[in-house]
Amino acid sequence: MEEQRLKDEGAAGEPMEVKLDVDAEELDCSRSDTRPLIQDRDPKRINSSLKVMFEDVIAEPPSVRSFDKVWLWSHALFEVSRLWCYRLISLLLAVPVSLAAGILFAVLSCLHIWLIVPCVQLLLINMHWVQSVWANALNILISPLFTSMGKCCGQINILLAKDVNR
Repeated sequence: MEEQRLKDEGAAGEPMEVKLDVDAEELDCSRSDTRPLIQDRDPKRINSSLKVMFEDVIAEPPSVRSFDKVWLWSHALFEVSRLWCYRLISLLLAVPVSLAAGILFAVLSCLHIWLIVPCVQLLLINMHWVQSVWANALNILISPLFTSMGKCCGQINILLAKDVNR
């Protein structure tokens, strides 16, 4: 491990020594974090519900069974057709859908950052007086009215009794 030492004078005029680890991972510029991970393509498990296996789709009860070779060939064809159809469809749709999603998220982010948040902040700043007037109106007019109604109606008792003669 290669270390580089830098010497500088501190505030009191004393020499100060700083150690810098040149081989540290944080300084490694050769590795790119933007490259997508090839092995784990769903790290947040967004599509965990799409784990469809042959046994989830086709199952034979013990009373009715096909030939073993038919079962094995059906399983193989299911897996191969699922894999290659997905690859062909994703080959045709992945790039255009990714482009459309990127454009959509860029437009939504831009609208949120430059339009929605400033408008909401403008409303919050300018509506402070409405908040004060509304709070005073509630405290002066509405709160005493409902407090009085609560005290009046709080003494009401309802008793449900079952008539034995019926």
